[in-house]
Amino acid sequence: MDKMSEMFEMFRLIGEDLYRRGLIDSHGGSISVRSGERIFINSRDCMLAHLKTEDIVEVGIEPSESDSKASRELQVHRAIYKETAYTAIVEAHPPKAIILSVNESKIIPQDAKGALFIKSVPVVKVRDKIGSDEVSRLLPPIYRSDYVIAVVKDYASFAVGKTLEEALKYTTCLEQSCEILLYLKLLERKEIKAPEPAQRRRAIPPSIGVMDRERDKRRFHR
Repeated sequence: MDKMSEMFEMFRLIGEDLYRRGLIDSHGGSISVRSGERIFINSRDCMLAHLKTEDIVEVGIEPSESDSKASRELQVHRAIYKETAYTAIVEAHPPKAIILSVNESKIIPQDAKGALFIKSVPVVKVRDKIGSDEVSRLLPPIYRSDYVIAVVKDYASFAVGKTLEEALKYTTCLEQSCEILLYLKLLERKEIKAPEPAQRRRAIPPSIGVMDRERDKRRFHR
């Protein structure tokens, strides 16, 4: 298997995994790798769970005419590659991480695995979210500060790595940590209650005792 075939196979596996795990919808997400001065990224509006060889677009590290075929997030991927040493990016839409990003400025995992692999996750708040100049400007400095994944508020996560597999690991780790955090928040608010123990039935219904007392009163006053 040549290098291009190996890369396509990895794209295909990562795309399938993202969709199967519910981290993207049918036409969402973007994945890319950098090789020297070239970037390989999925095409615009393709289905990552059903990638074909023509769905992988090759572009340069600098803008060119072929950019129009690439994912709308190409600008963000390109900015990260220009300003960091990472060579792979996975952009996903993990639901639980998106939920937490609405009100949190940083997501801090409480589970051991999350604390080990991703430590903490900045939440980036911008006006324009999809393939925007704002996101392209704000994300690269985050990865230069030893973070490996960030979340654009109520939109998407961007994970970096030396390989797509590594970036996928951070993405799935984030979502699992966020699921744990959401359950902890529910427990803290006592929205999850233990079921009340079943009450034992009395052998004699209360009404019988009342009837007996009334009958005794009538006998006494006769």
